[in-house]
Amino acid sequence: MKEKMQWPWPWRRRKVVVVVVLRKLLTCAICVIALMGLLSVRVHVFPSSKVSDLTDPYKLPTVTQHELNYQKLSAEKKWTQELTPPHLSKEQAPPHLSKAPLSSHKLNGANGSLDFEKLWKQPSNRDFVPCVQPGSNYTAPDESRGYLLVHTNGGLNQMRAGICDMVAVARIINATLVVPELDKRSFWQDTSNFSDVFDEDHFINALANDVKVIKKLPKDLSSATKVVRHFRSWSGLEYYRDEIASLWEEFQVIRAAKSDSRLANNHLPPDIQMLRCRACYEALRFSPKIEAMGKLLVDRMRAYGPFIALHLRYEKDMLAFSGCTHGLSDVEAEELRTIRENTAYWKIKDINATEQRSRGHCPLTPTEVGIFLTGLGYPSNTPIYIAAGEIYGGDTHMADLRSRYPILMSKEKLASVEELEPFTNHASQMAALDYIVSVESDVFIPSHSGNMARAVEGHRRFLGHRKTISPDRKALVRLFDKIEKGLLMEGRKVSNRISEIHKKLQGSPRRRRGPVSGTKGMDRFRSEEAFYVNPLPDCLCKRVSENVNASTASMR
Repeated sequence: MKEKMQWPWPWRRRKVVVVVVLRKLLTCAICVIALMGLLSVRVHVFPSSKVSDLTDPYKLPTVTQHELNYQKLSAEKKWTQELTPPHLSKEQAPPHLSKAPLSSHKLNGANGSLDFEKLWKQPSNRDFVPCVQPGSNYTAPDESRGYLLVHTNGGLNQMRAGICDMVAVARIINATLVVPELDKRSFWQDTSNFSDVFDEDHFINALANDVKVIKKLPKDLSSATKVVRHFRSWSGLEYYRDEIASLWEEFQVIRAAKSDSRLANNHLPPDIQMLRCRACYEALRFSPKIEAMGKLLVDRMRAYGPFIALHLRYEKDMLAFSGCTHGLSDVEAEELRTIRENTAYWKIKDINATEQRSRGHCPLTPTEVGIFLTGLGYPSNTPIYIAAGEIYGGDTHMADLRSRYPILMSKEKLASVEELEPFTNHASQMAALDYIVSVESDVFIPSHSGNMARAVEGHRRFLGHRKTISPDRKALVRLFDKIEKGLLMEGRKVSNRISEIHKKLQGSPRRRRGPVSGTKGMDRFRSEEAFYVNPLPDCLCKRVSENVNASTASMR
């Protein structure tokens, strides 16, 4: 029998050590490779969006259309740093900002896994572009026959529409327009002058080829007899040329006691309609300090990614005026009733809150807004800018919405007290900041179709039909009531229903709606869609190829 060779003991020990070392090195190598693989995966959270420069946001776009072109992020983002507005310290930032948002390209809504881009995709503008420049036969303003003084009325957006209408009226009656007075006696008791809210010099210069505008009535006419008129609502060309212009035979100064809804929505000459759009979207620019602050707020919201501007019209004045009390306590409902009773210029005092809501006349409550957004598929990490004043009931009524969507921001959260100080206690100036952010948002959603909602919707249509989701409140109330009574549970069925209802309510191009069939008199005009809600067809034309004859290049 052969004897088995054996290695000396030191050699055997050395062999074992070598094997152990090799195993450890191999294990480390495998771990390093796996770690590198994991780190190489890039998580896409928010796509970047190209937006227009806000240095001059209300001039006509220099491009043919406004598009938000979403792109995938090519590098990882430091979200903790970016989500905190630049002026806020970590101590000042809301608690949720210390955590990164959900890292998923497919974001889960109530309707399952919805593609991120679908939620933020803009509707097609179908090649409609602004066309508001006057025709070749348009002339400089005729020799002035007198001076038109205007006392505007209402909140910011009611005054804006009225001012633009009075520009057109001044053109029709050959008047020199004195810079309008803003309403200082409305519910908000705002003492702001025109130049505090709007860029007065730009307004005058931008309209130089349309209407002569001066800052003040000449001193020699300050004591002249003035005729005060309440211009008839929704009046056409004939009324102003025949009835109002005839006043020049006796008076040098005509004073318009009110400015809202004094001009017809439809059936006016094209040059007059386009002048209204030039006044609204070019001439009536906010003051430099408001524009600068508005741009800052937009930039800070952009740090969160694409965002919704929610016009949450759940404010004391709106609820008191409309008589809507759903979800409020008896004490709160009584407070609102008292306000309505004591506000002399609110004509309707006795309101059935249940009927108001069932007809869709009430603003959505914060809780209802939360159900609505969830139903549309927006995930809980969606950044939302609250475009509103003080929410009635404060945190008590906002708790449910905040629990669903913790990234609720506002001008008060995005800006410091010092930054907002020049605008505080001036409702019109604060509303102007909300207006700017709303126009520039990726998605705009109003909880009620009031003056601001209509003005922002029209402006977004003019700028390229930016996505604006208009809740069908009448249909939604029926769903909400079933959920509240336990007859329906939130989930796929509710989400599908909400999405289906609003499929065609997202700001796509369409012609302005005329009067409701069967209505007569003033009710007929009142039922029309307002001019500034939808400037199509008067101020938007369909772009056609360049080789088409110029005479057909402005088809409305």
